[in-house]
Amino acid sequence: MKLVLLFSVILSVVGGLLSSSMKAQPRPRELNIKIGVLPTGKLNAITDVAGVKVGQVTLVQGQDVRTGVTAILPHDGNVFQQKVPAAVYVGNGFGKLAGSSQVEELGTLETPIILTNTLSVPTAADALLDWTLGQAGNENARSANPVVGETNDGYLNDIRGRHVKKEHVLEAIKKAQSGAVAEGNVGAGTGTVAFGWKGGIGTSSRKLPEKLGGYTVGILVQSNFGGVLQINGVPVGEELGQYSFKETLDKSSDGSCMMIVATDAPLDARNLKRLAKRAIMGLARTGGIASNGSGDYVIAFSTAYRIPHDTDQPTAAVTLLHNDYMSPLFLAAIEATEEAIVNSLFMATTSEGTQGHKIQELSREKVMELMKKYGRVN
Repeated sequence: MKLVLLFSVILSVVGGLLSSSMKAQPRPRELNIKIGVLPTGKLNAITDVAGVKVGQVTLVQGQDVRTGVTAILPHDGNVFQQKVPAAVYVGNGFGKLAGSSQVEELGTLETPIILTNTLSVPTAADALLDWTLGQAGNENARSANPVVGETNDGYLNDIRGRHVKKEHVLEAIKKAQSGAVAEGNVGAGTGTVAFGWKGGIGTSSRKLPEKLGGYTVGILVQSNFGGVLQINGVPVGEELGQYSFKETLDKSSDGSCMMIVATDAPLDARNLKRLAKRAIMGLARTGGIASNGSGDYVIAFSTAYRIPHDTDQPTAAVTLLHNDYMSPLFLAAIEATEEAIVNSLFMATTSEGTQGHKIQELSREKVMELMKKYGRVN
């Protein structure tokens, strides 16, 4: 047990060092690449939605282990006892999103959301059950719905080794905090590949002007998919000669993209699902194609109100946003998803993993040259 804990500490330190180094890299906006027309939140991250926290554990060991865990908490309290409205939208269903059917049926989220690799979903779900059942107030719980999403990082990571353990998931939840979110080769994005370059975790947000409600929409993505990369409308993949199906019908476009949408707008599950659909539009704006082998899922939740697990009241009065006021939120989700995916690429670094596989980072210098060529730099 002491060795396991020591190993976990070492990996956490490695993850922290990686996060620190990545913060030194400029995000697209710092290079004057402005995506969309709506203003961002203060951090340009999912944590701009008040109460939302993110925790990550990065697992890097030897030549073979390149994976990790990312945890998203909708609020500080007992999520099982104080659920939040939520919805799931499936762009392409080649994936293993645990817990999706209950979210779809009941329209609530009752655990944090965990992102990891494909073969670690059962381990993550088990850890999430441990965490939920162990919380004060849940002593009599006999059912809980752990929500775990994934992408397949098997090109860089020894995925069959199933190196993610329950303690890593619990550590990610414990480390969750508000504030800036590390991006690129961190957490669940440590071993991912997007558009043939190194992908990873990315995040962004949009803050609507007060006259449009003043609501915030935050996005976090785990990018691991293919297509023909576009950045701010510029055909980067085509210009750099790297895109899916360039010569043969291969599986380079396969993978997955997990997209988490958080908002403080008062929405029910129906309108959250409508909001989730727009994240897929953001994916499309980057050139993603939701290929046959790609699991493209969106989980959307609102922090505007909570739904108690137990109540003696047969009805509940909740103020909800009218349909006619949804369109600004739709645009916010599209823009923030697009930027989150681009951020995941910009903040990722070249990685070499199992079997000597190596994935290069996207060249920021070449991208900037193309931005200038197409007049897309402010």
